[in-house]
Amino acid sequence: MEEIRRRKIRYACCFAGLVLACVVLMLVNISSGSTDVAFSEVVKAVLLKKGESDVLSIVWSIRLPRTVAVFILGGALSVSGFMLQTFFSNPIAGPFVLGISSGAKLCVAIVMIAFLGRGMGVSSVVMVSAAFVGAMISLVFVLLVSGKTKSVGVLIICGVMIGYICSALTDFIVTFADDSNIVNLHNWSMGSFSGIGWQQIRVMAVVVILCMVASLFISKPMGAFMIGEAHAVNVGVNIKAFKALLILLSGLLAATVTAFAGPVSFVGVAVPHLSKKLFSTSAPLVILPGSFLLGSALCMFCDLIARTAFAPTELSISTVTAVFGAPVVIWIMLGRRKKHE
Repeated sequence: MEEIRRRKIRYACCFAGLVLACVVLMLVNISSGSTDVAFSEVVKAVLLKKGESDVLSIVWSIRLPRTVAVFILGGALSVSGFMLQTFFSNPIAGPFVLGISSGAKLCVAIVMIAFLGRGMGVSSVVMVSAAFVGAMISLVFVLLVSGKTKSVGVLIICGVMIGYICSALTDFIVTFADDSNIVNLHNWSMGSFSGIGWQQIRVMAVVVILCMVASLFISKPMGAFMIGEAHAVNVGVNIKAFKALLILLSGLLAATVTAFAGPVSFVGVAVPHLSKKLFSTSAPLVILPGSFLLGSALCMFCDLIARTAFAPTELSISTVTAVFGAPVVIWIMLGRRKKHE
């Protein structure tokens, strides 16, 4: 009983700390930029919609929608990574590493070029749908490879190669496009949270909330599956249906992130492991919301650096997340090597 009480206290403290970190980072992100806005003005503008017209315009038209988008998409990417690691029983699996984000990026670029080249707009639903198709195509290749080999190294190398191929094709399409609006896709193809509006937020919020609710509903069979497929079968889990749902949810979350922000590197790999260390458990019912909050906080922190470190020049979000995420991946790989020695 004492151990259970301590565990509950740890969970409560960790969740409270992550929520507080997200709130603070939201305020800092909204107040920081080419024009600094005082925290008091930010709170007044967000909660009461009062203040100078310039401040209200900056907060509600530019910084608040971007910050909300980073919160939603950062959490979605982290949860997608946790699901992929569960599915493949592979600690390095993630949307970016396995080439899933790159496949989604390629399909979105093709659709956007096809629409923009004809002078047509692209709705958020179309972008998410195109990204989902690309993510599923990449996932099929990864699944075929995983069925042929049990080697973690081979799976990762194949995923990275798929990512390189898709990224090369995307860069080729974007580079040789004639329309000036299409050429501007280059920033998106490198990963960026800029230019996201409230209409796009409504679409991503609906998709991510539905996926999160569904993932929490399957947290119990997910925990059984993490122990072993045989154990999951013994406790009554329909493995085929469970795997299909896990792949669909992880692919849809990764596709949503890529559709609006482009590829974001290493967050999907690093955050689930950091969450497990922070909460000292791998229980899906805890790690799913924990990864969401930690991923949101990390992405807001990285986006703040991307916007302000070399202002007015903005770095791609993947450049910053790689700085923090890549060392975690190296640490994971070294830890696995020590276990096998």
